[in-house]
Amino acid sequence: MPRPLRVAIVGAGPAGIYAADALLKSEAAVEPGVSIDLFERMPAPFGLIRYGVAPDHPRIKGIITALHQVLDKPQVRLFGNVDYPNDISLDELHSFYDAVIFSTGATADRALAIPGVELDGSYGAADFVSWYDGHPDVPRTWPLEAEKVAVLGVGNVALDVARILAKTAEELLPTEIPANVHEGLKANKALEVHVFGRRGPAQAKFSPMELRELDHSPNIEVIVNPEDIDYDEGSIAERRKNKQTDMVAKTLENWAIRDIGERPHKLFLHFFESPAEILGEDGRVVGLRTERTELDGTGNVKGTGRFTDWDVQSVYRAVGYLSDELPKLPWDVDSGTVPDEGGRVIEAGEHLSSTYVTGWIRRGPIGLIGHTKGDANETVANLLEDHAGGRLQTPAAPAPEAVEAFLGERGVRFTTWQGWYALDAAEKALGEPQGRERVKIVEREDMLKASGA
Repeated sequence: MPRPLRVAIVGAGPAGIYAADALLKSEAAVEPGVSIDLFERMPAPFGLIRYGVAPDHPRIKGIITALHQVLDKPQVRLFGNVDYPNDISLDELHSFYDAVIFSTGATADRALAIPGVELDGSYGAADFVSWYDGHPDVPRTWPLEAEKVAVLGVGNVALDVARILAKTAEELLPTEIPANVHEGLKANKALEVHVFGRRGPAQAKFSPMELRELDHSPNIEVIVNPEDIDYDEGSIAERRKNKQTDMVAKTLENWAIRDIGERPHKLFLHFFESPAEILGEDGRVVGLRTERTELDGTGNVKGTGRFTDWDVQSVYRAVGYLSDELPKLPWDVDSGTVPDEGGRVIEAGEHLSSTYVTGWIRRGPIGLIGHTKGDANETVANLLEDHAGGRLQTPAAPAPEAVEAFLGERGVRFTTWQGWYALDAAEKALGEPQGRERVKIVEREDMLKASGA
């Protein structure tokens, strides 16, 4: 009798769980069946949703409900707190599984090549996000002494960073933020937050809903300069073609023409300002220099040679994420991705047998969480095509219990899906006395204990 198809998925964020879901919905799940193990370096699953989405976005975190339904399936197991390649290597994975899918995402900040990025007070947005989301592997404190702050970038991460900096600690207390984050935010001195984009309103990468949410806070006055509302032929064409772009532009237009109100914290959205230099004195940030840009007719911009110095004491770079290179896999340094064709990992023009990628490690950190579903479907379809064609490697030890024995012998304290339910209950119990849905547990050791690792 044929055994189930054994697949390892490295990374238990949305991309990896969507790949598991695609496998579960395939014909192979009926005959001969599928057996899927997700490996996650954090003690808890859900990746970007737990450690990349701002705590005041409960609707986005609601995606976890759908992901739960996948991980609840008996064909799926979770091995948390397992690090690739230190706890298990590619060769070892191939010894247990017919195929391996990498879905490790992106957690580092993309570099910004301007003078002054090394100054004290210049931060990567990814590091700040990890701090306020309670990531166990980052420091427990964050310096928030600056009264005037710059955020570079016009994507949703820039909005998240700006919003967290501009809100009060008490506004954020009803969310799941840990105690150390609440204490840190109580000391936040920011009164002005300036978000800078080098192009115009029609080129901003905000989601309409995320943008509008900025204005919902009773403490944040969102301000747009009417001079920054400008469109060329390329911009107009983009608005006609893309409904979301048009909605973003209309929101910005409405903010630009209204009177400035009295809310205590000011959040400025600046367009056509290209960061040229982070200014410093005695090793610390004291300002930001930008060059005014103008549209060139195509939706792109060119410099005007006119510069402005902005009085800010810290700068957050939200110009994109970058994936960590994965040992034993080919790597494209420029894009920060694993080369692939349809999700098949490609090395020296050939498919690296039984090895696949999906999500941001495959196509870069672009798009919303739901966009990774299409990636997962394509990758899984090609994996199943290779399985049907007899092109997958045959693992030496395909029995499910072999992996548990291996990790046990290696002394890896792994968590399980049942362990997540225990951690989930522990976090909710922490929140209950305060009337909060949950309080996130931060320390890795505390997460392991709560999970019964």
